[in-house]
Amino acid sequence: MNNNQDKYMPILEHLSELRSRLLLTLAVFIITSILCLIYTREITFFLQKPALGIKFLQLAPGEYLFVSIKIAIYSSLMISCPFSIYQILKFILPGLTKKESSYVIPIILSSIMLFLLGTFFSYQFLIPVTLKFLINYGSNIIEPIWSFDEYFNFVIVIILSTGLCFQIPIIQILLGITDIIRWEKMLQKWKYVAFISTIIGAIITPSTDPITQICMTITILLLYLSGIIILKTIKTS
Repeated sequence: MNNNQDKYMPILEHLSELRSRLLLTLAVFIITSILCLIYTREITFFLQKPALGIKFLQLAPGEYLFVSIKIAIYSSLMISCPFSIYQILKFILPGLTKKESSYVIPIILSSIMLFLLGTFFSYQFLIPVTLKFLINYGSNIIEPIWSFDEYFNFVIVIILSTGLCFQIPIIQILLGITDIIRWEKMLQKWKYVAFISTIIGAIITPSTDPITQICMTITILLLYLSGIIILKTIKTS
């Protein structure tokens, strides 16, 4: 009986720890969501800032109420995400070797930083340039009056897709350190990546402005090449 208890106790302790960390993460998310809901007005003004001169309409009863809830949830996810990742790290680190731990922590921290950098890049550059084209196109024929719900969905798609594109070096490093794809092979395929990045740039920036698409393509390609350089440095060290 004692042997069985000794055998199964560690698993029960792990499950208890996992439950505690999940509940703590959920509590932080709920508290953050409530705070974001309280400050929805300020967040809304922040999101509207790139769309200068645009009038927003509420096209359905309670539209702004539901959008406010969506804004609070998405904002809370982004704000509480680092804390959630920290809780995951605290749970899995004891089970990793010293070598694995030396890779995992920098990779996750770099992933967070790159995602934040991608959101900043999209908000400061991609969204204003894209909106400028969309607003000016046909403005002498049709007055631009938009639904805020549709505008919010548009902004979120660009921010999230750009943030995910900035994860390219992280994906490369993970594929490289697990020996799924070697950095030499990645370097050989850079022309194909340049072609694919052009398509991705055209999707993320839905405007015919070639400068915006070229900038996005160059950004993705630079991220890809930086991933190769980092992976080569890790492999040769």
